[in-house]
Amino acid sequence: MHFQLTEDQRALRDGTRELLAGRFGRDRLRAAVGDPALDRALWRELGAAGFFALRLPEEAGGVGLGLPEAVLVHEEAGRALLPGPLVACQLLAGAVDGVAAGEKIVGLCEGEREPVLWEHPADCDELILVVGGAGRAGREAGGEAGGARGRTGGAYRSAPDRVACAPFASVDPLTPLAQVTDLPRTDPLSLDVPRLRREATLLTAAQQLGSAARTVEMAVRHAREREQFGAPVGSFQAIKHLCAQMLVRAEMARSAVYAAAVTESALDVTVAKLLADEAAVTNARDCLQVHGGMGFTWEVDVHLHLKRAWLRAACWEVAREAEELLAAGLIA
Repeated sequence: MHFQLTEDQRALRDGTRELLAGRFGRDRLRAAVGDPALDRALWRELGAAGFFALRLPEEAGGVGLGLPEAVLVHEEAGRALLPGPLVACQLLAGAVDGVAAGEKIVGLCEGEREPVLWEHPADCDELILVVGGAGRAGREAGGEAGGARGRTGGAYRSAPDRVACAPFASVDPLTPLAQVTDLPRTDPLSLDVPRLRREATLLTAAQQLGSAARTVEMAVRHAREREQFGAPVGSFQAIKHLCAQMLVRAEMARSAVYAAAVTESALDVTVAKLLADEAAVTNARDCLQVHGGMGFTWEVDVHLHLKRAWLRAACWEVAREAEELLAAGLIA
């Protein structure tokens, strides 16, 4: 079997990259660091481009594509460090009115995570809390939570003004956070929670993959341009090794993420998230090392990739959970 992108998939990837480069370039990225409020005009433009309705059937106003295509657009979003609850809006486009068109922004929280964190609370029009449906039990036959889907976990929707939350410092200046302290579970939403968790994990891994690939490009470009002792620093063996290792990590993660998008296997998704998290975090660190002293400065974008990678690594199957699931799968 050949896991190669089709011509249409390459066109989708390239078109998404072009859209984001035009609407969320470096100037807009740096402006968002100081003012992380989401750009509603950009959000509606993403909706008009089919970003959120990508997987909805055409008869429902969607594009009618699948999970592999969703992975491609989220990879590009991760590459551009596009902020916002992109994963939540794509997964809930068919469940919450207005999300598919970009008219509404919806947040998604994991109820079992401690603390329960809500991204961009000031920008969201609704918040969806998911409980249960996690881990091996959730993948096989459902968790212990009740809610809208019984044994397979539950999902509950709430207006922002009904959610009690407390301030929470975010490591990523582009992603404001709040800690949810109480959310009324009186409005259940019928969702396949284990599948939602699995796909949220994979799309988050795709964002990590995009960031990992971007930091490879940044490191290589700097290594070619920066000179020391009359030669590009990229000609030094230590820098060559760092860049080569970064590329290997990114390509290993790409293979795992793309394969999981095709198989949709729970264990394949777990492997993809584990490898993508490692690639995003370690590549950002190595990119900083390639940049040397200037890599530590606020003006260079490397720290933004590292901080986003840290944030995403703590979402939807963190490393210790993924390792336990993989071990359980091996001995099952």
